Amino acid sequence: MLRAGGVAFVLWAVATVAFFAIRLIPGDPAEAVLGGPGSQASAAALAQARADYGLDQPLFVQYLLYLGRMLRGDLGTSYALKRPVIAVVGENLGGTLVLAVVALIVAAMIALALAAWSAQGGRAASAVSWVLEVVAAAVPHFWLAISLILLFSTTLGWLPPVSVPGPLGLVLPVLTLALPLSGFLAQVMRESILDAMGSPFVLAARARGEGPGGVFWRHALRHAAIPAIGLAGWAFGSLISGAVVVETIFARPGLGRSLLSAVQQRDVPLVLGVVLVVALGYMLVTTLTDFADRLVDPRLRAR
Repeated sequence: MLRAGGVAFVLWAVATVAFFAIRLIPGDPAEAVLGGPGSQASAAALAQARADYGLDQPLFVQYLLYLGRMLRGDLGTSYALKRPVIAVVGENLGGTLVLAVVALIVAAMIALALAAWSAQGGRAASAVSWVLEVVAAAVPHFWLAISLILLFSTTLGWLPPVSVPGPLGLVLPVLTLALPLSGFLAQVMRESILDAMGSPFVLAARARGEGPGGVFWRHALRHAAIPAIGLAGWAFGSLISGAVVVETIFARPGLGRSLLSAVQQRDVPLVLGVVLVVALGYMLVTTLTDFADRLVDPRLRAR
């Protein structure tokens, strides 16, 4: 019950901040209803649009009306697309989820490889992997996307420069999202592995005659997975925010590209709908990571 109340509070806070923040953007939302600033709509048409969509009401009244519709599960109609927001979000949700999930898996695999190499390869491997982790974590998504396009599309011609149907269309967008995230995850996992290698339970395993491979894969790696799992909620939020850049650069349909377009057009219902869905997804991922922590960490199950 307490968790459900927390989710409801977070959704209300996100909806409130997003509602007032989008209104701070210069421009008239009624222009989005009539096709954008370039539509050259007359004053009468703008007035009629404001009346039809309740934009002539005081801002606080519009906010209360929006909360009432949200409680009924009605996210409104997109100003620019003239379609229900739920339908627009539903069409674009799948593409973003696939991109985020695949990128998270790839980032975890790269981070695991770097952390294992760093922990078991000696000082040289530790120094090289540390440099790779720092560089990967610091690279901006837009710069990385452009660099990957220049290398694999323009120079080598191996991959398409824009997202196309099929696995090939996912490679560059996934790498653009996964590489910076893998740097953060590798740093956390490496420190956890090094900490675990000196822990009493690892010393006990060595005393029982277990080899280095068994100690690493059966004991140290499990210890290193605990903080990495705890970062899954943050990683999901990072991937969704990065999807705005990646989907735009690679012309890939998804929530990120829809959100950017809606903000530019002042499409208030669509912006709020996407933000609420992302917030709900973040809360869901956070809840799942709590359960995963309990499965991996016996101390949490004991509590």
